[in-house]
Amino acid sequence: MPALKSIARYCPVRRVGAGDRHHFFGYYNKHPWDKSGRFLLAQQVGMFTADLTGREIAEVGYFDLEDDDRFHVVGETRAWNWQMGSQLQWLQGGRGSRLIYNCRASAPVRDAIYPDFYSTIYDIGSGAVRELPLPIYVVAPNAEYALCVDYSRFQVTHPTIGYAATGAEPELSNAPSDDGIFRMQIDSGDVELVLSLRQLREFQPLASMQRAIHWVTHLEINPASSRVLFIHRWTERVEDETCFLHRLFSMNPDGSDLRLLECTDHPLPQLADNFDPAAVATFDYEKSEYQISHPAWKNDDEIIVWGPHQGAIHYHLYDDETGKAKVIGKDCLDENGHMTYSPDGQWLLSDTYPDAVSNERLLILYDVANDQRYDIGSFYTTPDLGKPNRCDLHPRWRPDAREVCIDSVHEQLRQMYLVDVSSVTGSSV
Repeated sequence: MPALKSIARYCPVRRVGAGDRHHFFGYYNKHPWDKSGRFLLAQQVGMFTADLTGREIAEVGYFDLEDDDRFHVVGETRAWNWQMGSQLQWLQGGRGSRLIYNCRASAPVRDAIYPDFYSTIYDIGSGAVRELPLPIYVVAPNAEYALCVDYSRFQVTHPTIGYAATGAEPELSNAPSDDGIFRMQIDSGDVELVLSLRQLREFQPLASMQRAIHWVTHLEINPASSRVLFIHRWTERVEDETCFLHRLFSMNPDGSDLRLLECTDHPLPQLADNFDPAAVATFDYEKSEYQISHPAWKNDDEIIVWGPHQGAIHYHLYDDETGKAKVIGKDCLDENGHMTYSPDGQWLLSDTYPDAVSNERLLILYDVANDQRYDIGSFYTTPDLGKPNRCDLHPRWRPDAREVCIDSVHEQLRQMYLVDVSSVTGSSV
């Protein structure tokens, strides 16, 4: 007998912190908890929403969950957005308790790769502060290196995750040979371009790439810090996300052994002169049957992603070595979400985008072994936030898989919440 599509299961939810300040973490594929589980990273801001210009300040810090959720401010930044924050994250594999986040230069730095932005490391134990020359996207689990990309390119192609320039926006070529994915060593700050956008455009090229602007996004590093995944995107129409084209790749951290796992080149009626952009709803892009979205490593060798494969869109699990893909949760995981596996791989955590009628977003746990979905929460979002200012749940695991952290606006405040999922996951992790 097939499993039910979903089972509702109550899980206790508590807000982190008090007061009238707003707090959020950001993206789904980073861990806000430190290794001890005591400290929880967050950005603190004074406003519920705003169209960001690059002048707004976010305080960077952490909650002490064993001291009445007291918030400790360690610095501030003007390099942030509502979706990813300042890319605040722990240096998990390194010594002590260190965190890293992106910052904005007070004035453009002459001859810098990205003149407006850099990153800062803060050591909680000693209070020591150190700057690195590039803004980070993601740090390797072993804390030896970070991968870095151009947030000014995001500001043109996908402004929801970009940073506005300090002065004039830089001029960008479509597929330059001197920009792409940089690897930056954490201890030394040494920087190397490991894969350029020109190389990507010339790798198994398609006709749709020739006049398009190119960028990379959704970079993630496997637990062993030995492989990297990312999405290559290109478009001739940056103002319409439904015109984005996608390829899913993996590679070694030095750019070698580049593997194309999936490609969704497809016809674009939106390029016609008579196309009406107003016909595209807010979340049509996330619900496109062509989108490759939110990839994450299950382990060192497998990648979960929402995307099409062989003519059908599902949650697909790819073998990084062979490129073969299999459907996950075919009958019950039928919407795009922000997904990550529990450390033992037994549970898949995800969410949904707002329902078009109720504006509710679901928080989901999927039991891998038993092909069973549990809906463990539903959270309202005001429909007038729009794309750049929206607040996705972006669920993230606590290391022992007994709790989940989300960002939400269901109380008309932008805050972080802890969801106790132990009644579903047990204590096996």
